[in-house]
Amino acid sequence: MTVSNTVTSATSDQEAGQRRPARSDRSFARPVLPPLLPASDLAAAVTAFHSAGSAARRWDVESAFRWDEAEADRLTEGQRSAVRFITLIEDHLPGYFDLYERAFPLNSDVDLETFIHNRELYHFTVRWAQEEDSHARALFRYQVAAGIAEPEELRRELAAEGRKKFDLPLDHAVSLFAYALVQEKATQLYYQQLRTVAGDPVLADVLTRLARDESRHFAFMADVVERYLRREGDAVVEPIREVIATFRMPLADTIRGYWRWALRIREVAHYDHTDAYAHLIRVVNRAVNARSDRVNELVTFIDACRTAPVPA
Repeated sequence: MTVSNTVTSATSDQEAGQRRPARSDRSFARPVLPPLLPASDLAAAVTAFHSAGSAARRWDVESAFRWDEAEADRLTEGQRSAVRFITLIEDHLPGYFDLYERAFPLNSDVDLETFIHNRELYHFTVRWAQEEDSHARALFRYQVAAGIAEPEELRRELAAEGRKKFDLPLDHAVSLFAYALVQEKATQLYYQQLRTVAGDPVLADVLTRLARDESRHFAFMADVVERYLRREGDAVVEPIREVIATFRMPLADTIRGYWRWALRIREVAHYDHTDAYAHLIRVVNRAVNARSDRVNELVTFIDACRTAPVPA
């Protein structure tokens, strides 16, 4: 279920001397609006992320898998379709990275303090991008090795989608982190579910590696959102609420037939991005000791947006 409730931001038109730009088309602001975390807070989250991804846990596409044993005949048609779907999503990495470069620029147009903040974040984004690019390469390699697709045909298919611009209708820095928190956790959960039904052990191994990376990416975003809530409290409630009110998974508006395809892969392995909302609620609960009325309303809203379980 995709929530499409319309919300009105309670954020002031003027924050830290910056007036909110007009958005008749709801295009994403460049750069993001404040507040920004202190660079020291962001650096601590970045350090924790890098520490969790020690060299012993890293992997590379060329040597981590037994590509010569990959076999698509071990997969159902639905499982092959799911592999094609997630390859398209992962391969759009240049678009995702471009969004972060536009949202958190590192150039002479930003003031010194903003540059310092964005430079600390860059220590995360370059590592995150490298890992996500490895996901795309591993899924490409699997499709070719297993006999799902021919390399040249697959490159053209991925390029046709990759040329499309990725954007989000979100204004604030905390909104981007909250969006990524939900998206990374939802992706992790799906990879874990798909792994349990995958008929090919090579694919199961690939999905295990990808899910572990997504779990670390989620942990970073959760750390950042938690720090925002502790420092800013009610001031970031509305930007977080807007994320849930408008949430769509990446490329939902650009891949032709996305929703039919998403429903199909859900039949292969349980998939519901609202399963990730419970993890956002846990982050809020950890961050806020004495919850205000606004925080209580936020938790109630997030919980209400979760897909209700189907009765037995």
